[in-house]
Amino acid sequence: MKIDALIALRRPTFSFEFFPPKNAEGEEALFKALDELKRLGPSFVSVTYGAGGSTRAKTLDYVRRIKHDVGVEPMAHLTCVGASRAELARVLADLEAAEIDNVLLLRGDPPKGETTFTPAADGFRYASELVAFAREHFPRFTIGAACYPEGHVECRDLARDLSHLKEKVDAGVDFLVSQLFFENRVFHDFVARAREAGIAVPILAGIMPITNVDQTRRFTQMCGASIPVVLNERLEASRGDEKKVAEIGIDHATRQCRELLSRGVDGIHFYTLNRSLATRRIYLNLLEERQSKR
Repeated sequence: MKIDALIALRRPTFSFEFFPPKNAEGEEALFKALDELKRLGPSFVSVTYGAGGSTRAKTLDYVRRIKHDVGVEPMAHLTCVGASRAELARVLADLEAAEIDNVLLLRGDPPKGETTFTPAADGFRYASELVAFAREHFPRFTIGAACYPEGHVECRDLARDLSHLKEKVDAGVDFLVSQLFFENRVFHDFVARAREAGIAVPILAGIMPITNVDQTRRFTQMCGASIPVVLNERLEASRGDEKKVAEIGIDHATRQCRELLSRGVDGIHFYTLNRSLATRRIYLNLLEERQSKR
């Protein structure tokens, strides 16, 4: 089912993002987690796309299996990194042949060891170009794209970043998924600015429960997200105690989700880092609370 239709039908949506595991053990764990998650009725799951297309075949294989074997609606990520227009067209054609309805189109990060993004020969420099290409040549896809409540890490001018986002949406985006954030005020302010700028598509809130302090530091540096002072102090005080850190992360993310839902968010997209236990706990908490209010 197309995700824009899912959002219209069952707002708010709850979705989960995974990345292709590196080995057979990780793959077995991933599909076990997906089977367990299916019982909870997620709206959809997404599968990331490695730098330079390094997991291209795996991403295609996994979204095919998730849809046809697991029975959960998938969304495939696709980036511009290291790929010509012809190569990107082949990937989109393969996804279409596999009956995948939904794609998340991204520029992608520079390959490991590089600090700036360089498009491939006859490739795309911006996600907006990939969106326009897919919309023109593969119109049956529902297209998602990324947005950045605190600004893209390469563009800290929020007004300019929002202008770029408007261009991307106008190129053919059906819905947006936000970069992770830890302070809801940042997200609400961003949504208000986006609506004022004429961006009317649904915006899903990206939530990542903290389970490891150092890993979270690396992620926030990469994506430009900030950690609130009080949360940072709690994490630092518990550094070295993985169980305590995870409890803090789950508690904070649960409270974020409660407030977002109370404000009528279009959906919540969990960045699982393939550690679905934390996100499943949060999702279960939210489902139980919502059912108790009926």
